[in-house]
Amino acid sequence: MRSENEMFDLILGIAREDERIRAVYMNGSRTNPNVTRDSYQDYDIVYVVTETASFLKDKDWIGKFGDIAMVQEPDSNDLGFGMNADYSRSYGWLMLFMDGNRIDLHIQIKEVTEEEYTADTLTVPLLDKDSILPSIPLSNDSGYWIQKPSKCRYDGCCNEFWWCLNNVAKGLVRNQMPYAMRMYHKTVHAELDKMIEWYIGTQTGFKISAGKWGKYFKKYLPHELYELYELTYSDYNNLWDAVFHACELFHRIAAAVADSLFYEYNQRDEDNMLIYLKKLRETP
Repeated sequence: MRSENEMFDLILGIAREDERIRAVYMNGSRTNPNVTRDSYQDYDIVYVVTETASFLKDKDWIGKFGDIAMVQEPDSNDLGFGMNADYSRSYGWLMLFMDGNRIDLHIQIKEVTEEEYTADTLTVPLLDKDSILPSIPLSNDSGYWIQKPSKCRYDGCCNEFWWCLNNVAKGLVRNQMPYAMRMYHKTVHAELDKMIEWYIGTQTGFKISAGKWGKYFKKYLPHELYELYELTYSDYNNLWDAVFHACELFHRIAAAVADSLFYEYNQRDEDNMLIYLKKLRETP
């Protein structure tokens, strides 16, 4: 596996030799001082270019970065899904190499850089041939800190969690496995994760990031609560058990968030839904 120094030498060497590339900057976890470094971190690289057309005319140029195992072009995928994509402004390649390294490379014209460069607090300039990159603070994850929920958002999360459990229960008693699993993991569990983020926020003054899709939950949750969180994941055969573990965990953290933020937790919704869930679980 190529080392970090080798990868940066390659990324910047290609940029220096290509007159179409005028600046280079990096985003992502490698720019975050609060993230433990490892060899699996992506290189989230942006090339600021004079135009995009020539890079797209012959896409084989990305082979300069190494032996590619697989590549994804999200802008092309988006277009296939019917979404708008303006290739004249920007384009991206996500590249996984045979040696295990990964580069998420985006090219963008200067006008796009002017819109996006200062918007992400996790940004580090790497090369600037024309002094076009404005001065920015040292890279930090403040733009990704957990945000304190309003009372309306808190209430909405609680209501969505408890309400959608009735759909999970109906899917289970009807033996509709795809529906029950999707409703639980994509809807109910998403609200649980949201509440966990807010709980972590109340314990840390809302000055940390829990990572994309909760990847740092284990770091910030007390061991007991994280062990309970692990039990909220399931296959179809033990989905009922996972549901009730999720209910227990949601009650504990939602009540704690309410206490910290001086909100009121709707215990009545929980009590009534638990009665309903227990009845359906006992249904032959």
